[in-house]
Amino acid sequence: MAARLIAAGYGLSVWNRTVAKTAPLAALGAEVVADKKAVAHCSTVFTMVSTTDDLKAILFAADGLLGTEARPQRIVDMSSISDAGSAEIRETLTASGVAYLSAPVSGNAKVAKAGKLLVVASGSKADYDAIQPLLGAMARAVTYVGEGERARVWKIAHNTMFGVMTQTLCEVTLLAEKAGIPRHLFLEAMNQSVLGSMFTRYKSPALVNLDFTTTFTPKLLLKDMELGLAAARAHGVVMPTASTARDGLLALSHQYPGDIDFSVLLVELARAAGMKLVPENVAVSDGLA
Repeated sequence: MAARLIAAGYGLSVWNRTVAKTAPLAALGAEVVADKKAVAHCSTVFTMVSTTDDLKAILFAADGLLGTEARPQRIVDMSSISDAGSAEIRETLTASGVAYLSAPVSGNAKVAKAGKLLVVASGSKADYDAIQPLLGAMARAVTYVGEGERARVWKIAHNTMFGVMTQTLCEVTLLAEKAGIPRHLFLEAMNQSVLGSMFTRYKSPALVNLDFTTTFTPKLLLKDMELGLAAARAHGVVMPTASTARDGLLALSHQYPGDIDFSVLLVELARAAGMKLVPENVAVSDGLA
């Protein structure tokens, strides 16, 4: 995402908790800073971390971004965090004179590199209009959904569906395979049907070849589904299908707590069906070229 901003001609100062991750951006011309406070001079600061607590620490801890007299004009957070936590952050930033936009994304690192992210934003319309060109440089599409934390609710709903779709896609793929249809043939036809989507296409290579190189871990997807169910409780919405998928994901996160892709769910569901899977070693398009 940062590389796409550089390619679009924007000047960047970058900071990462893991310094080595900034090396490719330095090679592209970004200024790498050792102290996050050093980006406070930027008019717009983008943040993207794993949890609400991570974001609060980066912004408000003693060594945080706002621990200096310098203030960015606005902070745009692109993390997947709770709407309640985001509202607390908005309140604190507003009191500090810093505007705040929520702008979570749909898409993993490979999608981002291909320029096919979707960004959904909420907050002040004036601030959104000011940074829309920046968001547009990162993504294939950008949607403004209104004031406050509406973008957080959108992302929570999106990733809840993500968990449900993963469960369903793995289940039906195994059904077809146990009935004698090779995974690559089943998914090839599925991807050409009315039910095919960008999601089914880009997960097909992983399911066909059992390549579980990490794009999103079971633990992180579980976190997002928990946020989705919490939001459902808060708004009085019944979500029985999501609840069932969440329980399966909880078990998966215990089996695979580390750095592995959530699509490893296929292996666990196969074991429950008495199946032992092997990679098919077939080239499958992920639709991102």
